[in-house]
Amino acid sequence: MRDITTTVRWSGGVPVYRYRTAPDATPVSLLRLDEGRHIEQSHRHIHEFPVLFYVAEALPGPAGRAPLAAGDVFVIAAGEVIDPAVLETVVSCFGVFFDPSAVGGDEHGPWSSWRAHPLLFPFLHGTPGGLLRLAIPPQRRPVWLSALASIEAELAGRQDGYRQAALAHLTVLLVDIARLAADVVGDLRRGNEPLLAAVFEVIERRFAEPISLRDIGADVGLSPGHLTTLVRRRTGRTVLDWLTERRMSAARRLLTETSLPINEIARRVGLPDPAYFARVFRRYNELTPRAWRAAAGPDAR
Repeated sequence: MRDITTTVRWSGGVPVYRYRTAPDATPVSLLRLDEGRHIEQSHRHIHEFPVLFYVAEALPGPAGRAPLAAGDVFVIAAGEVIDPAVLETVVSCFGVFFDPSAVGGDEHGPWSSWRAHPLLFPFLHGTPGGLLRLAIPPQRRPVWLSALASIEAELAGRQDGYRQAALAHLTVLLVDIARLAADVVGDLRRGNEPLLAAVFEVIERRFAEPISLRDIGADVGLSPGHLTTLVRRRTGRTVLDWLTERRMSAARRLLTETSLPINEIARRVGLPDPAYFARVFRRYNELTPRAWRAAAGPDAR
């Protein structure tokens, strides 16, 4: 797990994990648990990214609890506290972790992907406990096992085009999830959340400026306190978390794709103090800006 995720903070005593960012990070990762291995993340935790958990084999569960079965899949919502005890009877399973911005194909970071991409909408479900349980139809289960094995092989082999191939196999799974979850998330889809959309439009339009929470609130007609409550309640993250994430997404791209001086990159992402920019970048990405650029290599530019 530590190669896939990064602990970014604690919330009420619960660790919060973000999908690992690094020049060599893959947009999708797969964790296979079987042959007596237990779920490594055996404590309550929060993901800031979408996760699928596919059950290949399970034991009968305790009396009074709906038993897990082969073909069950859990759609794990970002920002929700997850209790792995629900999965204690699993014998064999696959955990699929992925970067939503990579799936959405949107260079402007995760918000547009989460909201605009129909295959990612099921991960916004509001099911208590953050686990939406679906049953893959028997005729589709061989397809799932084949796609999961293909993702695993692509990530292990890392031949030319492996990133695109792994995402293509993931897309097959997400299509099934979107179809199975259509009724569950229909109310959310119809809600549209125009106020939240306006907040993130401001972030997208103004992230390159040294703006504050108060500035964003003024743009959408909300007090800083109301704005913070609204965004945290619906997304599990604060406005400033999202603003920083957008800035870091832009910084990673500029470091990888351009030869701009780091001072200039800092200015372009709304953090004109180079020392502060470097601290924030390292906290979010585990590397300094210079180390990130060096690891990406000259071929990336």
